[in-house]
Amino acid sequence: MSDRTGGSYTRDELTTPTRSKERAAWDEETVHAILDAGYLCHLGFVRDGAPVVLPTLYARVGDRLYLHGSTGSRPLRGAKDERGLPVCVTVTHVDGLVLAKSAFHHSANYRSVVAHGTAYQVTDPAELRLALDAIVDQVVPGRSADCRPGNAKEVAATAVIRLELDRVSAKTRTGGVNEEPEDLDLPYWAGVVPVAPAYGPPAASPHTAAGTEPPAYLSALR
Repeated sequence: MSDRTGGSYTRDELTTPTRSKERAAWDEETVHAILDAGYLCHLGFVRDGAPVVLPTLYARVGDRLYLHGSTGSRPLRGAKDERGLPVCVTVTHVDGLVLAKSAFHHSANYRSVVAHGTAYQVTDPAELRLALDAIVDQVVPGRSADCRPGNAKEVAATAVIRLELDRVSAKTRTGGVNEEPEDLDLPYWAGVVPVAPAYGPPAASPHTAAGTEPPAYLSALR
């Protein structure tokens, strides 16, 4: 049973990191901001006694994560069972490469979220439509209203699993380099190399009418 209270997610032994605990956070604002800044997650589960981790697209809607897949996928078929599928979902953004004068103190600035729980396949048609639109808009905001929605055959071939956010934590690192005092005068360069996603100019498909300008929401990405 969840012991979640007022804007914070469950804090327990599973959601508390064993190292650098001061970098962890459980508040909704931090967790949601990290999730909303991305669209690619890694889904972990156990299949036939062995760990499996798969990359997939996701969207957050309130306190739910929707993860995209195929109806032919074994893990997603497992989530259709009434017992659900125990999973761990992770999202990470790398914001900088931290280069120290010693190899030991090299690091990265990052934002990450780890969510544990039981996932279930979405079977309600209305919720499935909502989830699919949300996943499209998570990748490119505004796109779901500017393309043909899936037809009955396409929707039947697409699976979405739902994970209620409860046992969730965020972890971040910011700032500069940590150095040993005896290393400060070494002649090596040290500092932070910023990392950020980059979008190139949209390249139209051959089936886009000549002279058609890219929609404004694509310009917003850049």
